[in-house]
Amino acid sequence: MSNTASLRPRPAASEHTPLKARNVAFDWADTPLHWIPGDPDSTHTINVLHLLLPAGERWFVHVYKQVLPQIRDARLREDVLGFIGQEAMHSQAHDDVLPHLKRLGLDPTPYTAQVDWLFEKLLGDRPPLLNAWVVPPLPPGRARQWWLMERVAIIAAIEHYTAFLGDWVLNAGALDARGADPTMLDLLRWHGAEEVEHRSVAFDLFMHVDGGYRRRVRTWATAFGALVFLWQRGTRFFMANDPTLPDGRASLREFARGGRQGVLPTPGAMARSIPQYLSRAYHPSHYGSTAQAAAYLAQSPAATAAEARPTHPARPTGAA
Repeated sequence: MSNTASLRPRPAASEHTPLKARNVAFDWADTPLHWIPGDPDSTHTINVLHLLLPAGERWFVHVYKQVLPQIRDARLREDVLGFIGQEAMHSQAHDDVLPHLKRLGLDPTPYTAQVDWLFEKLLGDRPPLLNAWVVPPLPPGRARQWWLMERVAIIAAIEHYTAFLGDWVLNAGALDARGADPTMLDLLRWHGAEEVEHRSVAFDLFMHVDGGYRRRVRTWATAFGALVFLWQRGTRFFMANDPTLPDGRASLREFARGGRQGVLPTPGAMARSIPQYLSRAYHPSHYGSTAQAAAYLAQSPAATAAEARPTHPARPTGAA
């Protein structure tokens, strides 16, 4: 009995914090295309965030609005509402980078159209097998609930990696040493700090409404495989379409080099994150530091400026 109990996820109580959306804004006028000077490979590897996150985080919000009525815990409901507000701001902030990239000669539209299709169609309100036919969303019932739980679990797995990236960028001093553009760094660290701040919400929600270990493993494999595929494809897209690179190509060698230099996460750190999530005793609160995230948010140029602006994130229909 005690051995079984020891394997249950146990949150670190001190890591919980009330969540709020920050009405940030960024001025991209002086941000160069290669915002890590002399390193287009690492720049574009990180730039993939701007391709994936707007559609992905809109999808998070869409799914969570559907699961809100099933939340029976008042604090978790407030956490989910705070999560929704933060994710909506993340989506908007990264979306605002895309016109700037287009002005610099790198049009992301061909890739973002495919990402939109992935989240709106493949992961939409019909399971993938039903997308081959023109049918309405699933009616209420067992199949609809199954597909909703699958997507809630996929979000929990994705959030494991967004929190991993958030913790990494908060500690990536090599980006400062290399002279990375301060506005882009602030965007990444503001976003990363909020990912660390709300890193437990998606997992806690999954455990609250389902929590099945087999589903956690299965959806982790789906999420991890999709992220690896989309990220390498996005990096290749940027490198191939960068107007300043006559023969731009992405490579694993360059990715590993960025990791060694500290301007990208290392493959080893990414590999070590896998058994963390797959452990039966896993809880996100034991990875990353809420105090560090809060300290960055207290001095972030965008976040502190946002305190002077009102933020009224749209609450889901029917939310209290």
